[in-house]
Amino acid sequence: MQTQSSFEKHDGGGALFLVPTPIGNLSDMTFRAVETLKTVDLIAAEDTRNTQKLLNHFEIETRQISFHEHNTSERIPELITKLQDGMNIAQVSDAGMPSISDPGKELVKAAVEQSIPVVPLPGANAGVTALIASGINPQPFYFYGFLPRKDKDQRQELVQLAQRTETTIYYEAPHRLTKTLKNIVAEFGEERQAVLGRELTKKHEEFIRGSLSELLAWATKENVRGEFVIIIAGNDNPTVEDQPELTLTPIEQVQHYIAEGMATNAAIKLTAKERDLRRQDLYNQFHDIK
Repeated sequence: MQTQSSFEKHDGGGALFLVPTPIGNLSDMTFRAVETLKTVDLIAAEDTRNTQKLLNHFEIETRQISFHEHNTSERIPELITKLQDGMNIAQVSDAGMPSISDPGKELVKAAVEQSIPVVPLPGANAGVTALIASGINPQPFYFYGFLPRKDKDQRQELVQLAQRTETTIYYEAPHRLTKTLKNIVAEFGEERQAVLGRELTKKHEEFIRGSLSELLAWATKENVRGEFVIIIAGNDNPTVEDQPELTLTPIEQVQHYIAEGMATNAAIKLTAKERDLRRQDLYNQFHDIK
């Protein structure tokens, strides 16, 4: 068991601050976020070039270090050492909340394991921003983020997601939107109500509301631009259980999904996501048993 008092003075070591950044409109940067970035010793940024534009705008001179999905294994030990040596470090992604469809969760886990204080700041999040303006029931909701890019893997994930009774939230890039909507319509049906949130907080912010078939028709005929949030109403009449029984072990859950027709790798990926496990570890365990 571990108890963290975020704002007590900590002898010797530093703290990890998780600082959200605007998802489009720089005016959404909070006073606290600016002050934190000014006063920490180091900023761990997903893309230092992108973050530098933000720092310049708010006249923040704090030094940066790159921290992204391709250098986590080498960077995390370095950052943990700096934190243990007394440095205060802020972690930021390119837009929105760290760890939410962005790097960060591995660093947070490592800091927690070393009893380093982790202090989150509130701020912008594209999924929740779109949800509250969607007109679709906002509670309960299930946040998924980006669906798999491969068509087969995406369809297999959507088979499970189509049965969820909660409102579901997805992110998608403009060049993949039409293809993804086609797969969603195939698994969710044409009449499920949904909303596309485009270019949130920016000048060309737009919400497109209607049935899934209507949204697909819109995406097919329009010149699709901007980053999208997809909000889909829950299933009022699910035909299968939302998830396997919680009594199943992770391996049994993988086997459950495979028995329902899901490919092995997709079953491992979905189970790891739902159980907050490392996919590679679960993959190794599953194949060791086989």
